[in-house]
Parts: sequence; C-alpha cells; structure tokens
Amino acid sequence: MKLLKSVFFFTCVNLAQPGYTQKILFEFGAGKKFDQLISGRSDSTSLRWIDVNTSDTTWYVKGNVLVGKGLPIGVVRSEKMYQNFIMHVEWRHMEKGGNSGIFVWCDAKPEKDSRLPSGVEVQMLELDWVNQHKQNGEMPPVAYVHGELFGAGKTSTIPDNPRGERSKSIENRCLGTGEWNTYTVVCVDGVIKLSVNGKFVNGIRQASQRKGYLCLEAEGARIEFRNLQIVELEDGYILPEHIVEG
Repeated sequence: MKLLKSVFFFTCVNLAQPGYTQKILFEFGAGKKFDQLISGRSDSTSLRWIDVNTSDTTWYVKGNVLVGKGLPIGVVRSEKMYQNFIMHVEWRHMEKGGNSGIFVWCDAKPEKDSRLPSGVEVQMLELDWVNQHKQNGEMPPVAYVHGELFGAGKTSTIPDNPRGERSKSIENRCLGTGEWNTYTVVCVDGVIKLSVNGKFVNGIRQASQRKGYLCLEAEGARIEFRNLQIVELEDGYILPEHIVEG
C-alpha cells in the first residue's frame, strides 16, 4: 500500500463560497479506479485535500495518521468529486464524547449557522457522547453514536433504519476513546451501505445528491484518521440535479 504523504501545499484556488478562503493543505489517503484492482495494477493516486473553512493549524499529518484538532468547526474537501465508489477508513476519537464525521456527495458550501455543508454524513461520535447529551434525564440510544447516516443541510435521504429522518445502526459495534474503528462505505446511485468493524449495519437510499466532494469534519474534538482508501466504481445513471455545483 502506498504510504500516506505529509507534503503540505499552500496554493490558493477558486472560492466555493464568498468569505471562505480555500487552499490545498495536505495529501492524505489513496485513490484508484476499480479496473486497476481487476487488472492487478498496484498504482494509486494520493488524495489532495482543500481547506474550506478550517485553518492550516486544524489538521496535520503525523506518519501515516491524519490528526484533526477539531477547531475551528468546519471541513476540508477532496480535490475532486466522486459518484460511485467504495471508501475504506479507520478512525478513532481521542476525547470522550468527541464529534466528527465524513460527508459524501457533498457540496462543500458551509451554512452560516452550522459552518457545515450539505451532503450525506457518515457519523463518527465517541461512545460517551450519549452520557454527555441527556435530554430530560434520558440518554439517547447508543446506536445514535454508532455509524448514523443522514442527509445534512439541504440533502435528503430515505433511512433504512429510521430515527426520524436519520438512519441508525442496527447493532452497536463501535469502539471507544483511543481505539481504532474501521468503516467501509459503499456509495452507488444514491444508495449508501455502511460496515462498522467488519459488519454491514446501516444504510440509506434515494439521496438527493449523488455526485460531490468528500469532506472531513472538524467539530470541536480531536480525531485521528488513517488508511483512507477510495476505489472509484463505474458511473451510473444520474440526473443534473443529483450533481452538486462545482
């Protein structure tokens, strides 16, 4: 597997939204086409990440690990858009109750109130989050922290396992602070299936956005990522309204 690079770039690019400067901050992860796997080719492309509304001190690469400090709240986005793909990623929270996630099919245009964009969020909450966010003395379901999928911002989805408009996992397989979790995320034609630590436990369908950026989220707590790999699959049928604006 190609080693993750820690080469930093500070090249300004076009703004996706007024008021938010964007620049390529780092390379992290590897991408390849599905036909490369079939043909046995081992070459892959390093993924380059562009700042949207965090800062060049929010993220840093340490060896083969990407560290996100969590502040300011916001995202970095992939350099290119993706339609149908498989994503493998390992992640761990370093603070109890930590909050983060990865957006797929994302427009990378933050809302002013939340500083977060529209897309389908693959939730990553540390297990103690439920203890820290009781409402009326009641603890939210543990499944909420474990791989919840939902349409964020203007994006809509239909949940496989409804918790309101969100989809919760049917089994809690998530590990706690300092322990590595593995997600496999399969995204095809508006359908997403999520495997957590070796088992598929959640999904959504009929996403209103089906081609867009990947976004890594900073949401107030330190999180670490490693072994991020993207395998691009063949394109499917898609309408113009399913593609985010570049």
